[in-house]
Amino acid sequence: MHLKSFKRSGKDLVHLTWADGHEGPVSLRTLRDACPCAGCRGETVLLHHYAPAPEGEPSSLKYLLHGASTVGSYALQLEWGDGHNTGIYTWEHLRSLCECPECLTARSAR
Repeated sequence: MHLKSFKRSGKDLVHLTWADGHEGPVSLRTLRDACPCAGCRGETVLLHHYAPAPEGEPSSLKYLLHGASTVGSYALQLEWGDGHNTGIYTWEHLRSLCECPECLTARSAR
């Protein structure tokens, strides 16, 4: 699985096109809320789980996408308006966030 293109599609969406021909939108809110970094998701180190710090009042810039850059040939790193940029979104993770009707139906059937 390989991402072919990542394009803004309106103010609050990006449109993803995959090498296998699949295409679909993902909202910026979905992308940010699914940030995979340790600061957002927590992490487990030597059998100890560290939970992320509770989030205070969200910044108005939290869901504003400032940039995206590839990480090797397997992921994207996104930079958000509030300066957050530590999440590395693998192709598999991005694909799991697709909000096309086909993917939404498949997820709701699980």
